[in-house]
Amino acid sequence: AAAPAPLLALALALRTLNCFLVQTSFVPDEYWQSLEVAHRMLNINNYGYLTWEWTSSLRGYSYPLIFASMYKALQLLAKDNVQLLIWVPRLAQAVLAAFADVKLYSLVQHLENSETAKFVFFCQLCSWFTWYSCTRTLTNTMETILTIFALSYYPIKGSKMGNSCKYLALVALAIIIRPTAVIPWMPLLFSHFLQEQRKADLILHNCIPVGLVTVGTSLIIDRVFFGEWVLVQLNFLKFNVLQNLGTFYGSHPWHWYFTQGLPVILGPHLPFFIHGCALAPRRYRIFLVAVIWTVLVYSTLSHKEFRFIYPVLPFCMIFCGYSLKHLKAWKKTAASFLLLSSLVPALYMGLVHQRGTLDVMSHIQQLCNNSQQSQTFVFILMPCHSTPFYSHVHCPLKMRFLQCPPNLTGNESYVDEADVFYSNPLGWLNKEFYNDTLLPSHLILFNVLEQEISSFLALRGYEKTATVFHTHVPEGRVGSHIAIYRRKTEMNY
Repeated sequence: AAAPAPLLALALALRTLNCFLVQTSFVPDEYWQSLEVAHRMLNINNYGYLTWEWTSSLRGYSYPLIFASMYKALQLLAKDNVQLLIWVPRLAQAVLAAFADVKLYSLVQHLENSETAKFVFFCQLCSWFTWYSCTRTLTNTMETILTIFALSYYPIKGSKMGNSCKYLALVALAIIIRPTAVIPWMPLLFSHFLQEQRKADLILHNCIPVGLVTVGTSLIIDRVFFGEWVLVQLNFLKFNVLQNLGTFYGSHPWHWYFTQGLPVILGPHLPFFIHGCALAPRRYRIFLVAVIWTVLVYSTLSHKEFRFIYPVLPFCMIFCGYSLKHLKAWKKTAASFLLLSSLVPALYMGLVHQRGTLDVMSHIQQLCNNSQQSQTFVFILMPCHSTPFYSHVHCPLKMRFLQCPPNLTGNESYVDEADVFYSNPLGWLNKEFYNDTLLPSHLILFNVLEQEISSFLALRGYEKTATVFHTHVPEGRVGSHIAIYRRKTEMNY
């Protein structure tokens, strides 16, 4: 039986609310690997920005093309105002997340019963990290959504919904969008291959056609936008796995995913996950193997992030729901605990922590309506990619930020622009802007930098026009507030 319509309505309503209750920034890739690229693909007045990953052919255009299509539709309808450009992609992501929630319900309903499915659905809806991530335009989000869709067609024992062609196509699509999507699927694909009686048929009639169609489509899309034939998935794996250049963005100890990564993204669900693993029937072991295998593989890479293991969270929710279902006397208490304890991190992380870098964009947007737009020059003096860019401004303002590409040349004494700046901010600014005609009209910076460059600001006639809250836990180069400075002489054009 299909999931009841009220369940889909509930999921759609909740995920739409979810979308509007997440107004904070998570990681730069949310914009720089999707919306910024989509905005550049439209090529409106030939402005936009592509990061080094795109100039090095490390990412594919298939995912940004989804958002570029939305932007194009808005443009054709003459509705391409900046607010719609920001919210339409996120609402689309919310709708997909709602369908994925219901797919997870349907899967468990087929494998178990409606009661267990409802508990899994409940666990999925009150997972704080899913709430925090599922409406964001991250490749990890789409990878997770496609993983749930694929899982609902995976031929597990007891499932009548198994469809090799459908699940393989969805897995292939996830791999095209983010090549690491292959990791959680390795044990599942291997298990399917072992239990399949007609192995040759599986390979010849399903794997090969699906692989050729998806890789072929991806190659053609990338050929159109790169202007040459390029297999970005291979470049991506070469860079992140073989060359391990991801360490440029930080490294963590091998055990990080076990001691911090997985416990944090599970949050209050952790004891239920452990309990569910002990209780669940043997046929679910493959899901647990997928979780452990994924965490182990990612543990071997030195650059680690919470979002990398987000795709295994739906697997974990199956065990959490199984645990709740079997808590006889404590069922209501446990469900109330889960809901209330997840609500606090979900709302705090979604509405408070790291919101300044998005809020500051509305101040930059206002400069588009300025009669002096052609003379406006905004310089974002922050750790690179702290804010979105043209996708959240949508007018050809002159803007600049501190660059931080990794060492792609093999130069042993390489230091990126952001590091050079932070090693001596005052010296860098005086050297960079030796002539007053080169000075930016507006500077955006974290408050931790203010004191250090105060003499430059005073001497060059900058006045603070706004202060925006960012976070309660400032760290290193990131301050608690963002300051916006405008050069006084700009008023006298």
